[in-house]
Amino acid sequence: MARARRGSLIQCDPSIKALIMQIDAERSDIILEELDDTHLLVDPSKVEFIKRELNRLLSKNIYNPMDEDENS
Repeated sequence: MARARRGSLIQCDPSIKALIMQIDAERSDIILEELDDTHLLVDPSKVEFIKRELNRLLSKNIYNPMDEDENS
């Protein structure tokens, strides 16, 4: 029998999906269903948390030339 679940659909590219899956691996309460390469069904109460964590992870990978000037 089919089961209904409340969730938020997230559409993203595969690299962002991999980051969300990495975040879920640490908590195991975010992703409800992995639908395909670009879609996830997630817990609606965790959407803001996902956004914050993605911003935190992505900010680590941003090149800022001003950082080099400060370290010189």
